[in-house]
Amino acid sequence: MAMDAATIEKMIREGIPDATVRIEDLRGDGDHYAAYVESSSFEGKTRVQQHQMVYGALKDKMGGDLHALALQTSVPK
Repeated sequence: MAMDAATIEKMIREGIPDATVRIEDLRGDGDHYAAYVESSSFEGKTRVQQHQMVYGALKDKMGGDLHALALQTSVPK
C-alpha cells in the first residue's frame, strides 16, 4: 500500500517537531518520493545520524508502505 505525501510529511513533523519539510512525488506513483528536511535538531549530527532521525520518525513504513525515499537533510542557516 502506497503512502501519500501528506502522511509522510505529518510523520516527519511529529517525529521532528521543529522540522521544515517538503515532499515531492518523483514518479507520480505514490511509491517514490524525495524529502527535504531542515531542522535545528540536526546540528552537530552527521548526515547518517540526521537520516536515521528521519527514518525513525517514519517508523516501520520505510521499505514497506514507503518504497523509496530520496532524502536531503540540513540545518537552518
